[in-house]
Amino acid sequence: MLQVSRKTRALTAILAVVVALGVCAGSAAALPAKFFGVVPQSTLTQEQFTTLQKGGVKSMRVAMIWAAMQPNRGGAIEWGSFDPIVERAAKSGIELLPFVVGTPTWAVPNATVPGTGGAKAPAHLPVSGTAASGWTTFLKAAVARYGPGGTYWSENPLVPDKPITAWQVWNEPNFKYFVAKPNPTEYGKLVKLSSTAIKSADPSAQVILAGLFAKPAGARRLNEKGKVANPTSPNYFASYFLERMYKTNPGIKSKFQGVALHPYVPHYNQLVPEIAEVRNVLKKAGDGAKPMWITEMGWSSEPPQGPSNVFAVGAAGQARELKGAFTVLGKEAAKFRLKHVYWFSVDDAPETCNFCNGSGLFKKGFVPKKSWTEFVKFTGGTA
Repeated sequence: MLQVSRKTRALTAILAVVVALGVCAGSAAALPAKFFGVVPQSTLTQEQFTTLQKGGVKSMRVAMIWAAMQPNRGGAIEWGSFDPIVERAAKSGIELLPFVVGTPTWAVPNATVPGTGGAKAPAHLPVSGTAASGWTTFLKAAVARYGPGGTYWSENPLVPDKPITAWQVWNEPNFKYFVAKPNPTEYGKLVKLSSTAIKSADPSAQVILAGLFAKPAGARRLNEKGKVANPTSPNYFASYFLERMYKTNPGIKSKFQGVALHPYVPHYNQLVPEIAEVRNVLKKAGDGAKPMWITEMGWSSEPPQGPSNVFAVGAAGQARELKGAFTVLGKEAAKFRLKHVYWFSVDDAPETCNFCNGSGLFKKGFVPKKSWTEFVKFTGGTA
């Protein structure tokens, strides 16, 4: 074996660090504006928004839940839960991306989610009848309120004018927890309905597809022979769901301006293949110029739990995965036409999903974790 001197090893290590720093700096300089963002799991206070602002956060993805804002048929839309989010974000200079989701039961009945022991989700998407008309009315009202020249801004002149310009249609429609029977054809219809509604209120608005869960376990997918594997599963791989949406909805390419993905993986070095798989679907559909948004990704700071929760990697592991993921995605941003990457999540939320207990950059009391220290290195903020 070749013997390497201690001095040579030291010089090699220093050179590696210098090269790595140069690569990071070069890739960061070329990234789109507001590239690294966050997703909260609770309604944040102004003080918490200010902490994120100091940390360099400039974009945030937030839920806009129709069911909570218009619980009664024909009732007024209740903006009271969303107005404070808009105000705090505007005062902090943080751009919002709402993902509009959730149907009130007067529009769509709930159904039991298969194999969950009783969890409920909308039986279908709001694409026909009362549900469709209610959904489009809600979207038009939301854009008219918070979009450019919206009524919220005229009613609140002391709030900095930071209109919402991009809207995400639903969340993980290929996964049974957000619609009991995922259906790519039906989702395409929802995109068309939503685009018409949003554009009628703001022709310049960007319509972004729902973040698709990249690879739900045991979901439908195309195998190596081009045949459908697991055809009875209610769930779909993101790539297969997207392929079916394109094929069964002629003309849909003109109805949205961005594709979104939730590439949850055990280790950051598995991100690139999942993104590439979806990018290949876009190319085959003749839609390869469309930008991609990673609207959720992350790991939990809970102690490792083995196969029962591969996303739990401990506090140091969470920081390590964030650093690795952000470095890789920054390097590959131009290749994959990545526009935004949102970390899930800002804060921990116990008992909401199998890794949400520890997915936050901050723990209880909004105490920063090691992952927040790594996050701000990429945004140029201060922890």
